[in-house]
Amino acid sequence: MRQYPGGACEGRRPMNVRTRLGEGEPVFQRAVEALLTWEMHREMGVGIEADAERAAPGVDVTVTLAGMIKAPCRVVWTLEERRRAGWAYGTLPGHPESGEEAFVVDRTGDGTVWLTVHAFSRPAKWYAKAGGPAARAFQHAYARRCGAVLRRLSGGDEED
Repeated sequence: MRQYPGGACEGRRPMNVRTRLGEGEPVFQRAVEALLTWEMHREMGVGIEADAERAAPGVDVTVTLAGMIKAPCRVVWTLEERRRAGWAYGTLPGHPESGEEAFVVDRTGDGTVWLTVHAFSRPAKWYAKAGGPAARAFQHAYARRCGAVLRRLSGGDEED
């Protein structure tokens, strides 16, 4: 997994949101599949257009929010290990933000399954800049929603 000095690149805000999905290998496997095949994002109600059915480096993905805001990005890395799997994208021109975002599912030694959304970004479009703290709050809410949706898709814990 890429590491960023100090958690982010200069001028970009870091974000880390971690959500407990449940416990056990079946929850882990379902979560990984839903994450790597875009199912989590589709179930969130956003539009997804991807060059491939599964996340892989170099795959271009466009997320559409509210049918109006297009967020083009490119997968920059993936990982599939025994206890950890995920992918990250870098934003492309036209995305409201400039930066990277990673979605990683991991299963700890006690069997607990987690989704962590890591990001570093700065506003790129006028409306993201104008949104200020509200745009930042939206980014955090989106990451929390990813966890809630993936928890449901993986058959993990009930909502807290």
